Amino acid sequence: MKVDYTLYLVTDRRLMRTQTLTEAVKQAILDGCTMVQLREKDSSSQAFFQQVQEVKRITDQYQVPLIINDRLDIALAVGAFGIHIGQNDLPVPVVRQIIGKDMLLGVSVSSVEEAGQAMEDGADYLGVGAMFTTGTKTDAGMVPMEELIRIRRITNLPIVVIGGINRENAGAFRPMGIDGLAVVSSIIGQPDIRKAAEEIKKAFYGEADDEV
Repeated sequence: MKVDYTLYLVTDRRLMRTQTLTEAVKQAILDGCTMVQLREKDSSSQAFFQQVQEVKRITDQYQVPLIINDRLDIALAVGAFGIHIGQNDLPVPVVRQIIGKDMLLGVSVSSVEEAGQAMEDGADYLGVGAMFTTGTKTDAGMVPMEELIRIRRITNLPIVVIGGINRENAGAFRPMGIDGLAVVSSIIGQPDIRKAAEEIKKAFYGEADDEV
């Protein structure tokens, strides 16, 4: 399965306008989302496992990598493409030892020091943020653009930025050598998910949209 970080959907069921999460994910994929991360903080393990199974049928159908946030047990149980962890989760070397070399491992970082450590410990890609104010993760500190540039300079690992990413600011990152945008509310919280995904992807590539 091809790994394309360009438009990396991060789910949040509290924000979605569709009746089901699977429908939201399908709509996002149809107009440009190239990766999907399932993030769930409130469900029981059983409910989350069942939800992941349903979403995985969609991502497998469209050959889009499915990443699980935090939950190593769920990622292994469903055979997810990868797992994404934060600074307060299990240490990166421990996760790598458990999942082996074939499962994709992403790590959230907000500084050059964290990025360097994640790279040394065996991360496959970095999630950098929060870049802008966001209501979906209120405990996230802001990462200055200058720090993002420094992180880009010290690593060849793919970088996705997260935190307040939308159509208006998406175009700032590709010239900096950033590989993709991790987007939550600006896709899954929109009444027209397909249009939102398409517009953000166009903005990232600097393509004009006649409707904008």
